[in-house]
Amino acid sequence: MKYKINLRRHFCLAVCLFFGVSASFYNLFGQVREPNFQDSIFGTYFHQKVSIINTIPLQKDEIIFLGNSITDSGEWTSLFGDKRIVNMGISGDVTSGVLHRLKHVLQRNPTKIFLMIGTNDLARGISIDSVLNNMLWIADYIHQHQPLTKLYVQSILPVNDHYGKFSGHTKNNNKIVETNQNLANNQKIHHYTYVDLHSHMTDENGKLITALSNDGLHPMGEAYQLWKHLIFHHIYDLNEKPALIPQPQKLTWNKEIFPLYQCSSICINTPSITHEASVLQQFLHEKGIRTSIQINPKISNGKVIEILITNERLSENQKEGYHLSVNANKILLKANTPHGVFNGIQTIMQISRTGSTTAGCEIEDWPAYDWRGYMIDVGRNFVSMKSLKEQIDVLARYKMNIFHFHATEDIAWRIQIASYPQLTAPEHMLRNKGMYYSIAEIKELIQYCKDRHITLIPEIDMPGHSAAFTRAMKFDMQSDSGLMVVKTILAEFCDTYDVPYIHIGSDEVKISNKNFIPEVTKLIESKGKQVISWQPGGNFGDNTIRQMWQENTEFIKTNKNLKLVDSRHLYLNHMDPLEAVPTIFFRKIGNVSTGDSLNLGGILCVWHDRAVAQEADILAMNPVYPGILTFAERTWQGGGQTKWLAKIEENKVEQFSDFVNFEKRLINHKSQYFIEKPFPYVAQSTQKWDLFGPYNNKGELSKKFDPEMTPKFYENTKPTLTAVGGTIVLRHFWTPMIEGVLPNPKDSTTWYASTQIWSNEDKLSKFWIGFNNLGRAQGSDSPPKGGWDYKSSKIWCNNEEVLPPNWLRADQNGNLEIPLMDEGYEYRYPTLIPLKKGWNLVLIKAPIGTTKSTSWHHPIKWMFTCIKLE
Repeated sequence: MKYKINLRRHFCLAVCLFFGVSASFYNLFGQVREPNFQDSIFGTYFHQKVSIINTIPLQKDEIIFLGNSITDSGEWTSLFGDKRIVNMGISGDVTSGVLHRLKHVLQRNPTKIFLMIGTNDLARGISIDSVLNNMLWIADYIHQHQPLTKLYVQSILPVNDHYGKFSGHTKNNNKIVETNQNLANNQKIHHYTYVDLHSHMTDENGKLITALSNDGLHPMGEAYQLWKHLIFHHIYDLNEKPALIPQPQKLTWNKEIFPLYQCSSICINTPSITHEASVLQQFLHEKGIRTSIQINPKISNGKVIEILITNERLSENQKEGYHLSVNANKILLKANTPHGVFNGIQTIMQISRTGSTTAGCEIEDWPAYDWRGYMIDVGRNFVSMKSLKEQIDVLARYKMNIFHFHATEDIAWRIQIASYPQLTAPEHMLRNKGMYYSIAEIKELIQYCKDRHITLIPEIDMPGHSAAFTRAMKFDMQSDSGLMVVKTILAEFCDTYDVPYIHIGSDEVKISNKNFIPEVTKLIESKGKQVISWQPGGNFGDNTIRQMWQENTEFIKTNKNLKLVDSRHLYLNHMDPLEAVPTIFFRKIGNVSTGDSLNLGGILCVWHDRAVAQEADILAMNPVYPGILTFAERTWQGGGQTKWLAKIEENKVEQFSDFVNFEKRLINHKSQYFIEKPFPYVAQSTQKWDLFGPYNNKGELSKKFDPEMTPKFYENTKPTLTAVGGTIVLRHFWTPMIEGVLPNPKDSTTWYASTQIWSNEDKLSKFWIGFNNLGRAQGSDSPPKGGWDYKSSKIWCNNEEVLPPNWLRADQNGNLEIPLMDEGYEYRYPTLIPLKKGWNLVLIKAPIGTTKSTSWHHPIKWMFTCIKLE
């Protein structure tokens, strides 16, 4: 469709007609041609502002605001706290002015343009059709010349004659509505996103809300804050509504918005929640909002946040549940306990994502399980206090309430014991020698957790995993001398630290002294602590809480009165990052949909057995943060599937829809809160694969079959199976307990997988590619020189083979003391693949010889990963 530019009136001084053309700005091939205006038709301020804009240094990923005085007056960079935003509004500008300078705007190669223009055109008598034609021409020109730039056409704002000013504007409300409707109707055809601001700023008479302006045309500060709230998700590519993790049990959004920036008071009804209120106060302070905490104020004037401890029954879980109500005048949070208040405050912070406004809602919320935990092994690899606190902060933000601190191991004993300083002597440690946690530091960690309503569970592993103890003390724990020392250690520990639980481990060990565990348990219980142990494990009493690390189905069936915590198939160090999120998301914790007095909940674990080059590798090589967020969702929401899955099942519509919804929220949180932190996960629910096979390779892994030999095979052949995801686990190494994609995987077979990947331009694109994500708990061999793995796996893009990296330690025999360097796709530099504009065919070849492993250090992972990162 062809459009004509019709600039009819000089926008600076005169009302006389100066330009009346009907020349088409589309050539014979439908391409958008550049308009040609004389500089003289634009006023002095226009040229002044253009000259200023042209001097602004170019930035990466610029976001440009383009328009007239309404845009020009906005302090956009400060409003969003984002230096990428460039204000190119010019007071008095009309659509022709935008047309005239559009070429120079696009030379900056912005990622996004937010356009609001047209009200001055209408005030100068230019027809609705002409305004629309010009704006659609702008959209077409941007799409043709900068197709990767996202254009957001914002509605023309309403006007109001209340102030008796701008009579040329204030008569145009009906024209504005009609123009906006046309802009909304044309967004798909002309490749832009229409943003409705108009309806949010209009009163019952169809006019600009009086309080939002002081002249009937130009917005005041409150209007710009509302504007920011309405476009925030477009600026940062987020869900329209704040993405909440964990998702509340009951949530209803309303159209109201609470202006945080106008709030000066946090009102509480009891001093017992002053600490919790201070958490919210600090959050607001970081956003530049100063508030005071008032206890039982006589009058709560203005916009307030009110937090109440109440005896009302607010939720299914009285201890941790809360009720939250947000409208234009108040945020009201009610709970039965300070812990419930703390949980509600975490939600307030998430729905206040703009930093200056809070989305209106009604929430009734509570957790499905009492225990929602995370464990880190600091015995094998020491982790600094700074890193531990960072991880605890993440747990608190997502309403997790257990921090399991595994502090002693064969490698090293890392907790100070005053009675036995030799335990932490450097010569008795095998890694990070001399690095341990002092009594003061452990007390600090315990208090740090308490301040965030998290229970720290210390684990002193006994009698197994205790080689460090033996090196230091020169005798075994289960000896008479060893048991005596252990009792002294535990007595000192219980007397020193205010913790309700002591975890004694007791797994993976032969019990030679049957009195060891009963006597240790008796001592701990005499000190008023409760004992936790691993199951399967030693000879525990019925009062011991069992933390499940293997399936142990028969044990669960025959011991129905024991308290259980689930950690089965919840070891992040065994999981490929893209496998981890769906695996955890679909889990049913403890095989029950909600917890009870015996099914307490679950603990997600990180056992990075292998030595690391630096402590940051623990978070980079294991999907810690995406795993924590997913586990927080599942343990708070409850539900899940009884089966253990290493796949995304698209055919199960409801479950798949739930996963897609969660994944969108997860990616929102990654981009909002984990910018400077390792977060090895990208959206994968739209990545579809066609699988072809099985082909009998008879043990000859390099053998070729039709999919890589027959042209257009994929166009003419129906796939055997389809799969979804960036990582496709054909056969999990714990099959059949954990289901991969193949229903009946067989040895000596080859499978092929194909997918089509779109690119907007010819470019080198970054991909995660891998065929054997090495577990961090094994001493697995590094990949071979010149190969992706030892199974002769291959990948092609547009018939060109994608070669593997030049591995830093190619052919290195596995060794727990040799850190991983580049073996995993998630922590090495991405693979660069040249893509052509349009669709690109990717072909994967995944052969297998035998699925039988020679040792537990070398589990056979039959899988592949391929996903575009942009």
